[in-house]
Amino acid sequence: MRLVFYGLGAIGGGLAAMLAKSGQDVIGIARGAQLDAVRAGGLRVRAPEMDDVVKFPCVGAPSEIAFRPDDVIFLTMKTQDTKQALEDLRKCGVSEQAIVCTQNGIENEKLALRIFRNVYAAVVMMPADFVKPGEGVINCAPKLGVFNIGRFPRGVDAVAEDICKALDGAGFAGFPDADVMPGKYGKLLMNLSNVLDAAAGEAARKSTLADRVRSEAETALKAAGIEYTMGFRHDDLMQMTPVPGVKRTGSSSAQSLARGVGSIETDYLNGEIVLIGRLHGVPVSANEFLCELGRRLVGEGIAPGSLSIEDLQSACEEPPAA
Repeated sequence: MRLVFYGLGAIGGGLAAMLAKSGQDVIGIARGAQLDAVRAGGLRVRAPEMDDVVKFPCVGAPSEIAFRPDDVIFLTMKTQDTKQALEDLRKCGVSEQAIVCTQNGIENEKLALRIFRNVYAAVVMMPADFVKPGEGVINCAPKLGVFNIGRFPRGVDAVAEDICKALDGAGFAGFPDADVMPGKYGKLLMNLSNVLDAAAGEAARKSTLADRVRSEAETALKAAGIEYTMGFRHDDLMQMTPVPGVKRTGSSSAQSLARGVGSIETDYLNGEIVLIGRLHGVPVSANEFLCELGRRLVGEGIAPGSLSIEDLQSACEEPPAA
């Protein structure tokens, strides 16, 4: 089994490095400054009890890989980049290989299953930062992350079990999960405040607006008959833990703003709730507001954490312009 990580950001980089360090056969796909840094000197991984540089093969595109039947391909890019990534994999002859969706949201699995037969969903609990090329930070202990993994839409097989064993051997905790999607919807609920964290800082996650956004989402999921669970958390295995000498940037959305990548995943987090709400006649105005906020953060180049949660809550309450 060879593990291919398509995207070496916070999650992909940390996973690739730690699995390579544990002896797994790993190859990464990256771009830009991250590709140059990993090729030149490896990837530095900082965690509460470690600070190591790990070297592993890295290429700039799937076309540079001779794919093997036993490859397990982890999608670790943001959802807005998934469709193009899948097309690029198909052009390279990927067909029956396992595709593991380790991203936030629940759209990636559906996109992948349109093209590939063997798709797996992963619920990822791994607070990690990627802001500086060539360096990743994992902010948790005692495990470096917790993953529930199963076939999409449901089921467990030898591939899922082997992935979990590999994760266990690399400092993570992997759990085969035959009904993984309720956990992905539960994680979606957690991620709905990512854009608030990006706009107004971590404290905004506990705001009245964050509570309203989640309440709307729970109502929409109930109306749609969609089950969700928080049973994936395993708080005994993973707690947010500071890394010496490192100040955490924040959510994945905050990191996207900090790196100036020109996009943000809000349309596939809060936007998923907006879609469900509209399909089932459930008002979701607070989630609509946050989708627009995400577009504003990117379009206006607003710095992470620079807005006031009080101002955002007031703006959300304002009636729409006639």
